[in-house]
Amino acid sequence: MEELSEGSHAPPKTTAAPLRCTDLLWLAAGVLLLVGSGVGWRHPWPADEPGFVQVAREMAHHGSWLFPSMGGELYDDKPPLYFWLLSAGFRLTGSIRWTFLLPSLLSALGIVWLVYDLARRLAGRREALGAAVLLLCTVQFVLQTRSAQIDATLCFLTTLSLYGLSRHLLLGPAWGWYFASGLAAGLGVITKGVGFLPLLALLPYAYLRRRGFEPLPRFRGGWRWGSAGLGLLIGLGIWVAPMLATVASSGDAARVAYRNGILFRETATRYFDAWQHLQPWYFFLVEVIPPLWLPLSALLFWLVPGWKRAWRERDARVWLPLAWAIIVVVFFSLSSGKRGLYIFPALPAVALAAAPRLEALLARRGVLRLGFALAAILIAATGAFAIGYAAGVRGITRIAHEGGLESWLRIASVPAACAAAAVAARLCRPLLTWPATLAACALAFSWAIEPRMDPQRSGEAFMRAALARIPPATDLGLVGYKYQFLLYLDRPVVDFGHRRWLDPLSEERDAARWLDTAPRRVLIVPRSELEPCFDRASRELLGSSAGEQWLLVRAPASAGCAERGDPRRALHYAPP
Repeated sequence: MEELSEGSHAPPKTTAAPLRCTDLLWLAAGVLLLVGSGVGWRHPWPADEPGFVQVAREMAHHGSWLFPSMGGELYDDKPPLYFWLLSAGFRLTGSIRWTFLLPSLLSALGIVWLVYDLARRLAGRREALGAAVLLLCTVQFVLQTRSAQIDATLCFLTTLSLYGLSRHLLLGPAWGWYFASGLAAGLGVITKGVGFLPLLALLPYAYLRRRGFEPLPRFRGGWRWGSAGLGLLIGLGIWVAPMLATVASSGDAARVAYRNGILFRETATRYFDAWQHLQPWYFFLVEVIPPLWLPLSALLFWLVPGWKRAWRERDARVWLPLAWAIIVVVFFSLSSGKRGLYIFPALPAVALAAAPRLEALLARRGVLRLGFALAAILIAATGAFAIGYAAGVRGITRIAHEGGLESWLRIASVPAACAAAAVAARLCRPLLTWPATLAACALAFSWAIEPRMDPQRSGEAFMRAALARIPPATDLGLVGYKYQFLLYLDRPVVDFGHRRWLDPLSEERDAARWLDTAPRRVLIVPRSELEPCFDRASRELLGSSAGEQWLLVRAPASAGCAERGDPRRALHYAPP
């Protein structure tokens, strides 16, 4: 134990409740039911999953660990750590389908364990179980960890960083955990640029300590207060240092552009001058937190008064994680570009802030009724869809058919499973009505719905049918392609860049130039991009996918377009 600084008093000790393996087993079982039930049942689904999987597949095939690529072009949208994880799974098993969801599943297990363990040390066993189950049964947690997006892995690393800071700032001194918090933040940055955010918890820590909040041990540290920064640099350096060294030594223009894009455009420029997902400042407060953080958001009715009392009582166990969560929401609200998943890392922190009050809160009748109400809403929503399909309601049948759902029994199995779980939970353990209903919904959707939706939703059915109609000797080009198309190619193709949606007319001109340059060339083009370069070309309908109709286009293209095309933008890509 470090020596306390002069003039300070020793904070009251928080005695950690004993760790019970049965708690961990029950929580792991809950994660496997709610999150793991989706593993292996489907291929990657748009919008983000196919692109990330394709980048990882090219990385595994070419060994391009420092410079990810997409369709033969360097991919500077995201740093590479998440792609490393996907690539490792793919190289170990050779299967995309069985591995692409594993990083999110493992992240979910890690996040739930970190919340449980920290809450156990700060508040007690029952409160820790309550916080972990509350987090696990939050709508956004289930949605994000059941998808192959970067944000579940990012959330694990930010939660690990916050865990390390809390072990030091609330329960310390623990300089090893303090260093680990910086290392986790550095790994978070090379997962997604905002991974540094947990270190901002030092700001409310300094303020709360000045206000006399407890437990916030005051101890000498000297130079060791910089060890989190050192950990941050080490985590960053795992990728940034060799990447920068390779760029400097090679002088390759494409790699220089990659360096500038990943370090500047996708960080500062994207934050201060976003070009997509534009939303008003109140987006998270109105459109994200109320629906996606259920049931936690509904519990705010009781939690907020408790948090006010915690402020008067100077309880840092509540206000350090809560203040950091507020910082995260404010940080992303200040940017014009917003998506609901951006504030996902704040969710575990709010669950931690709720932990000290949960035992008393969960005993309230109103909370019990809330669980019943949420279960009833889920049963009613899924049941209404099944009834509408059986009745032939046009909008519902169109959605079902577009998703490849033709069986009413499969659709009806979801509300039936939810209702059965809700009744069983209410008879045995009423407090678990909402978790049981949500788990039944996840299981039924994974087993009955996802396998039927997969061929259409993933784009596999469209691409198999389209490629079967194109002779193998024909040179094939893709215009405005969707990422999932690359996953099902059976031949080399030409594309014109994966970010060309920012300037679609230039892509059309480049494609027109390529099409007219040699015989036996065809293009797959979305109907929305036929004009002005292909509106008079010979074409035939291939089918629909990703909300677009796709056509097979043959020469000649518009002469004006072909003349203005750049032949250097034709990228030759051979699938692994």
